Amino acid sequence: MFQQIRPVLALLSSAGILKIAGGLQGLLIYMRADFEQFSTMQISLIGVGWAVGFISGSLYVPHIVKSVGHIRTYSVMAALGAIAILLNLMIISPFAWVILRAVSGFCFAGAFMISESWLNEKSTNKTRGSVFSIYMIVSLAATMFGFLLISVVDPHDDKLFLFGAILFCLALLPTALSKIKQPKPLTSTKVDIKGIFKQSPVAAVGCFLVGIGNGAFGGMAANYGQKIGLSVEMIAYFMMFTVFTSLFSQKPLGNLSDKMDRRYIIAAVAFAACFFSILIYILDRRDNYSVLGLLGMYGAFLYAQYPILVAHANDHAKPGNLVTVASGLLLLYGIGTIFGPILAGAYMVQYGAAGLFLFNGCIHGLLGVYTIYRVFKRDAVPIAQRRKFRFMLPGKLSTPQSAVLVPKSKPIYDDVH
Repeated sequence: MFQQIRPVLALLSSAGILKIAGGLQGLLIYMRADFEQFSTMQISLIGVGWAVGFISGSLYVPHIVKSVGHIRTYSVMAALGAIAILLNLMIISPFAWVILRAVSGFCFAGAFMISESWLNEKSTNKTRGSVFSIYMIVSLAATMFGFLLISVVDPHDDKLFLFGAILFCLALLPTALSKIKQPKPLTSTKVDIKGIFKQSPVAAVGCFLVGIGNGAFGGMAANYGQKIGLSVEMIAYFMMFTVFTSLFSQKPLGNLSDKMDRRYIIAAVAFAACFFSILIYILDRRDNYSVLGLLGMYGAFLYAQYPILVAHANDHAKPGNLVTVASGLLLLYGIGTIFGPILAGAYMVQYGAAGLFLFNGCIHGLLGVYTIYRVFKRDAVPIAQRRKFRFMLPGKLSTPQSAVLVPKSKPIYDDVH
């Protein structure tokens, strides 16, 4: 395997450094906002800023790359990302942090897309599976490591912001010093939301709802931990643990969905996420082990929903339309992440810190009910005509270029419709 990934080691190193920076900043900014005494609603708007920036980057960075090339665009993303992080220290203001978080989201989306398109260009049909697998491992491990850095240095210390800026600059070095030729322009696909909904209503509605739930959790979980009195270390651990447990649930649940109507698995996973979310709200536990255990179980189902929804959409997609479908689903997911933090913030103001999980429980339950409703409205795609489930990055770590990088799994029949 080493020989297969050797040509892209520089790119994988760059991607890993970026993901560490993303995990670090994604947790640090929300914890520091609470220390600066921002209100719950102000913190939720910071999450909205990230979502808007990330979607904007996914849509517009391909056009920038076409104008000035990969290296220059990547350099601009790194520079702006580092500047945005440093400005968080210079301007302590909720409004400024919302804007700066949007800039960070735009830069991270652009940098991720360029790294992924480069990996795609350097991968062959023979090596693509290995490269994609290593990329996922690097992405998830680096993100979790970024979370853990919070437990090493006090978030009150400005060093973490400085280190985040350094990481952005370091991510530029492997690609800047590499002899790898620049790839072709980024894939820019036309998104047909109406067409995706017509082909697969469950996937379209589901990705939007999952975006709301994941956006709410990603944007407000740290604030929840702070409000119930958890230590900085425990907040870092449970954020890491929710991602870690999903590594063990996604593949078995996805493989199970290959053997039956995927909508039953989608509904079951949604209801399981709803159950643990409501359980967290009702019990409202404050001790470390209970919180860690409950959130670990919740994360196992929280991050398993999106990949199965994508697999369900692919079952209905035309053979040459997979990237377009994936891009559309990511856009729906991203739009959902805009609404998630602000709605969850309102619940937390009304029902206390655990209101985050009351809100997410409602979202997961809604997805489960809608999926069961659709089971009675449309027959399932025959198993012989489906594409096999593939392990995927959570939606919050994916861009349209992630879909291009995924090894294509051809159906047995090409007349899937």
